[in-house]
Amino acid sequence: MATKIRLARGGVKKRPHYRIVVANATAPRDGDFLEKVGTYNPMLASGDADRVVLKSERIEYWLSTGAKPTERVAKFIEAAGIVLPSSV
Repeated sequence: MATKIRLARGGVKKRPHYRIVVANATAPRDGDFLEKVGTYNPMLASGDADRVVLKSERIEYWLSTGAKPTERVAKFIEAAGIVLPSSV
């Protein structure tokens, strides 16, 4: 089962809010997911601590099991200081 760490959109029109989730690669963007591992609120200032919130232990676990992050999520993970596997 191929898994991805990606964004799932929430919020209302013109006020997005995203959950960072682990989901099957074939699942729809806002559909079923395995686990919620963080949040991303693009409406907050870039220096705000609550803009990106990650559960680092769970992300490290999913990366160790072979989950592949999307490009945007990979940037968040690297900025949080979590080491990505070399195959990503």
